Amino acid sequence: MLNQLQDTDVLWLRDPFAILTLNETVDLQISVDQFNGKPWSQKNPINTGFYMVRSNNKTIALFDEWYGQRNNSTGKKEQDVLIELMKKGAFNRLRLRVRFLDTNYFSGFCRDSRDANVVSTVHANCCKSIRAKVIDLVTVIHDWKRFKDPSRNKTIEYRWSNHSACKNSWIS
Repeated sequence: MLNQLQDTDVLWLRDPFAILTLNETVDLQISVDQFNGKPWSQKNPINTGFYMVRSNNKTIALFDEWYGQRNNSTGKKEQDVLIELMKKGAFNRLRLRVRFLDTNYFSGFCRDSRDANVVSTVHANCCKSIRAKVIDLVTVIHDWKRFKDPSRNKTIEYRWSNHSACKNSWIS
């Protein structure tokens, strides 16, 4: 059974739905590796660690196209296929309204949230190996427990630990 699990590299620290918009005109809300400050800019480097989709004809067409191409794209991950679709104009062609999520709330190892008081999810992106992801996600859990500890000195700015295993996973 365990070998059937995929992409389980996102920790939910808080309820992310409180931050997502319920605006019915937004079709897709998706996490990014580095947020450029513009939630509607397709220049944000997307990742598929976290996304919320409003089911409608436009998003169904996107997923049909995405998964159709993914199944025919040997050697590419699903994220790579979606990035390629976006770059080739699929979001515009399908008239999708896409909101790119701020890394302050939807953090990742590429860009940590600077504010542990607001972060909702942490994605183990920018890692080469699953082993490195697990090591660094366990560190995030320990960091989170330390942050939530009532006896913690709250006058000192809280900092996440370095994601050393992920950074070192790129060095062979």
